[in-house]
Amino acid sequence: MRKMQRRNAQPPKTAADHAIPLSPPLLAARYAAVRRATERLVEPLSPEDCALQSMPDASPAKWHLAHTSWFFETFVLERFVPDYRPFHPAYRTLFNSYYNAVGDNHPRPERGLISRPGLPDVLSYRKHVDARVADLLEKSSPGNLEISSLVELGVNHEEQHQELILTDVKHLLWRNPQRPAYVERWPLTPIRGRKSRWIGFDGGLAEIGRQGDGFAFDNEGPRHSVVMRPFEIASHPVTHGDFLAFVEDRGYQRPELWLSLGWDAVQAQGWRAPLYWERDEDGSRHGDGWRTFTLHGMAKIDPHTPICHVSYYEADAYARWAHARLPTEAEWEVVASQAAVEGNFLESRALHPLALRDEPPAPGLAQLFGDVWEWTQSAYSPYPGFQPAGGAVSEYNGKFMCNQYVLRGGSCATPVAHIRDTYRNFFPTEARWQFSGLRLARDA
Repeated sequence: MRKMQRRNAQPPKTAADHAIPLSPPLLAARYAAVRRATERLVEPLSPEDCALQSMPDASPAKWHLAHTSWFFETFVLERFVPDYRPFHPAYRTLFNSYYNAVGDNHPRPERGLISRPGLPDVLSYRKHVDARVADLLEKSSPGNLEISSLVELGVNHEEQHQELILTDVKHLLWRNPQRPAYVERWPLTPIRGRKSRWIGFDGGLAEIGRQGDGFAFDNEGPRHSVVMRPFEIASHPVTHGDFLAFVEDRGYQRPELWLSLGWDAVQAQGWRAPLYWERDEDGSRHGDGWRTFTLHGMAKIDPHTPICHVSYYEADAYARWAHARLPTEAEWEVVASQAAVEGNFLESRALHPLALRDEPPAPGLAQLFGDVWEWTQSAYSPYPGFQPAGGAVSEYNGKFMCNQYVLRGGSCATPVAHIRDTYRNFFPTEARWQFSGLRLARDA
């Protein structure tokens, strides 16, 4: 059994003092780079692609472009620029997501009905906001932590929307009868997979949660102690080939494997395989007949790549079928704290989970970061002593700590600078359109 390395405990911090922001010049450079990266993501899309909404949980790419600008305009420019006049008064409602403290918002399921402003108007809005933010940062003093903190929060917020642009566009293109590709080039080559094994960890007292001076969201703290029993965790995430065995063993037709609400979802929504899987009835058995939609178009399922686009219910049912369970988020973080944050992220441009190419480094766990978000069995709830940030941005995370489960590690659509071992993503139990997968755990 491996011993859990206990990191030095830090005193609890509030949301207001959790990090030392970047200096204005460094923050201005990071702001500009992230904003350019967002716009590059929509370059392969037509104006029509950018305007459509495929389901209530997704948003048009045009709306993401505008909303991220709305964030900076509302929380930074209107607050710190004297006599600031909004770019357009209607945008305050049209592109507000869920910040009730700052006013009304357009209904989320109807964002695809916002035909005007058009994409050129939204891009002009972004240029306007960028110029004003750059001017503000140039004139602000290094000691103005309030401005720097809000801009840094906005930059990280935009990185979240970069991933959402890709996952929402993927769902949109999948709903198109032609199944068009976001990008045509397929960068992947078949790689022989490696068999997963169990790696044991001693129980004991450990600390989880943010520490140090780098940026973190308020829901990542305070840092606190947890008592853990000995456990084992799989060296590799569950692959498409692993999950195919569950499908072929009638996993979606066996109610004893499912949570009650999960079985209700299977019946109500007709799930028979992960999202985007399609059965080619003319194909042969054992996987050759299954294809999946990717951002590169339709492709045969690669059995060696991590499974993605499964809900919490599907992840839990698979774990039960495999005589295992999902890890807790504390188990996942303790293990991940011993590994480097590296892997298949947005910057690789694969835009799909990759098969493992090299042997995993110590502690022997592969693909903890990137490729797919990994479901945990932990409900998304506040850590002991949690206090949301003050002001309107207090609505950023805390209000969603109900009826959601935590995912860890990032995905192939996550910017690498955005992720860390303490990062807590969260989604409802039925969500499948994100790059969500799983890794098994069990009691030692």
